[in-house]
Amino acid sequence: MKAERLRKLRAAGWKAGTAQDFLKLSDEEAMLVELKLSLADALKLMRKKRGMSQIELAERMGSSQSRVAKIEAGDASVSFDLIIRAFLAAGASRVEAAFHLGCEAALDFDGPRGALGPGQEQVDLGTATAAVEMALP
Repeated sequence: MKAERLRKLRAAGWKAGTAQDFLKLSDEEAMLVELKLSLADALKLMRKKRGMSQIELAERMGSSQSRVAKIEAGDASVSFDLIIRAFLAAGASRVEAAFHLGCEAALDFDGPRGALGPGQEQVDLGTATAAVEMALP
């Protein structure tokens, strides 16, 4: 919000705050909402980048176009499980899904640097270095 508009609203007795404050969400709840919306946005971008319609993605998932629209809108009725299923149906690899989740939980860790198995490649994900199995073409 623009500073001038905020100043006028406050002068009129209005309070300004975040959605977290308004909804009285804990930090964990706010993080879950933000993660869900981030995943929904990433799915929509991925689907469009791959030239796929909502109908095509729905068919791959065994679902409906309206359900895909709800997933992409971050609808409250959509579970994290369904969002991940949509990612995978859109052709995302395990590495891409883990990247969008912002964690290394879905990756195979193989010990210290240099302890790579066949078909694995070193990938640096910020604070952690993971050995990830790379998909072969």
